[in-house]
Amino acid sequence: MRIQLYMSNTGYCSRRETERLLAAGRITVNGKTATKDTFVDTDDCILLDGSPVPMKERNIYLLLHKPTGIVCTAQRQVKNNLIDYMNYRERIFAVGRLDKDSEGLLLLTNDGDIVNKIMRVENGHEKEYIVTVDRPYPDTFLKSMASGVEILDQVTEPCTVTRIDEMTFRIILKQGLNRQIRRMTKEFGYYVTRLRRVRIMNLSIDRLPYGQWRELTDEELNVLMKDLR
Repeated sequence: MRIQLYMSNTGYCSRRETERLLAAGRITVNGKTATKDTFVDTDDCILLDGSPVPMKERNIYLLLHKPTGIVCTAQRQVKNNLIDYMNYRERIFAVGRLDKDSEGLLLLTNDGDIVNKIMRVENGHEKEYIVTVDRPYPDTFLKSMASGVEILDQVTEPCTVTRIDEMTFRIILKQGLNRQIRRMTKEFGYYVTRLRRVRIMNLSIDRLPYGQWRELTDEELNVLMKDLR
């Protein structure tokens, strides 16, 4: 398997964080510095900073109602990083991201297997947001957003967009481009004043207070795993 998959399976860090460790030359395999193209076997000697990579004792699945101002990164040197905010006793990482100015539902885990399954666009897993813009918008704006918008040298996938009030709408995406919703609205001359993710697949933000987190219920976890098969 690739070194990135091995590291995520240990529960130590995500594949994205593994890429940073590799770039810094902190991972070795059988005495040689690993690269992003390194493949490993289970009997290889894989070390992080000269010591064995810690293995997870259990799978962890948490939901956080992320407040604005928190940065979705595991890099401790970044101010207001997610790991310091959570101060969780075991190592976890976020599945996907919400930018610093956004709030809402975030799934955190040490289970590297589920990350790509949730994030992969072709799997069609839904993420739902409530968005407020800086001024009233017409119905034509909703239709244009839903049909696809050219951003980042590509056209976004068709999505579901419905009106809540004159300045707020609900949008359901099956992809997650960098700052996608903000970039989409900007193409039509609108600016997001509040962006809140309220659902990831079957997981809802309902009854989860702002800034707090909880473990998934058995029912939530069972449905999630069934949908990821």
